[in-house]
Amino acid sequence: MELFLQILYTVLILSALIFIHELGHFIAAKACGVRVTEFALGMGPAIWKKQGKETLYALRLFPIGGYCAMTGEDEEVPDDPRAMRNKPVWQRMIIVLSGAMMNLLLGIVLVTVTVCAEPIPSTTVAEFREDAISQQYGLQIHDKIVAVNGDRISGYMDLSTTLSSLYNEDTVSLTVERDGQEVILQSVTFPMAAVDEELKTPMLDFKVFREEKTFGTVVENVISDTGSYLTVMYRSLRDMLTGRVSLKYVSGPIGISEAIGQAAAYGWTSLLSLAALISINLFVMNLLPLPALDGGRFLCMLIEAIIRRPIPPKVEGVIHGIGLILLLGLMVVIAFKDIFFPI
Repeated sequence: MELFLQILYTVLILSALIFIHELGHFIAAKACGVRVTEFALGMGPAIWKKQGKETLYALRLFPIGGYCAMTGEDEEVPDDPRAMRNKPVWQRMIIVLSGAMMNLLLGIVLVTVTVCAEPIPSTTVAEFREDAISQQYGLQIHDKIVAVNGDRISGYMDLSTTLSSLYNEDTVSLTVERDGQEVILQSVTFPMAAVDEELKTPMLDFKVFREEKTFGTVVENVISDTGSYLTVMYRSLRDMLTGRVSLKYVSGPIGISEAIGQAAAYGWTSLLSLAALISINLFVMNLLPLPALDGGRFLCMLIEAIIRRPIPPKVEGVIHGIGLILLLGLMVVIAFKDIFFPI
């Protein structure tokens, strides 16, 4: 039963995120006068479809993707003013970026829901846990943590994610507000949480006070938590590109499904928080300037805007085709890793 619910939650969440992404492209295309020939959720044979005035709406068998097919998206249609390639480059840029922007918007909405549903934690120490060791290094009750290793902290989520990115570092520098003044505590040590045998991260060993929930604190925490999710994605990409963290910690749909199952066990707010993180991650990943991704298509359009002539469709098609093959290959490798070598 647990496996069934895990699969169900995974399908629902990923389908919703894909739907929102493609809906962004759809709305922008319609607004710019581009003909949308098909709007589909899922891949493979259609299990439901309905022909609209000019768009075929379809629900397809395999819930592993979706698409918004537009006239003239990948080929030239010289005599059709509603073909995408015949639209001004700035309109095409809007269409390409709108999918990722919808993922960001959905992420913000989900963050707002979770912030409103749960107590708002501060970064001020309320009490230490029984096994706490950070108090032995100068941290005190009523200390408000404002920076970690010199980086300013905007909220509890930021504090938690910043610590979790300090791989195999149990000693940090904390800047705290104490009696109206900022105090720097050097070499504060925290207990370590093991991700696996090779990777450990410091964990908080104290509880914090709650903030009073007002309109202002809700808005402040929504902005702070959204920023923290974006920062997590940036740090993850940076650490993988620099070799600080092995690529074995990258998860595909199978690994994500396991994370969704674990989040669901903690309650619906944890599930929505993870959905918000995934949605914001999709925003970032889709805007990377890589072939086959929206960011790669946007880069081609930006080059077109600069040189004032379009890149030949055949050349662009080859670029995105190669990128798609490499992307699919990477997905297969990650899926193999998730199945046979899970973290």
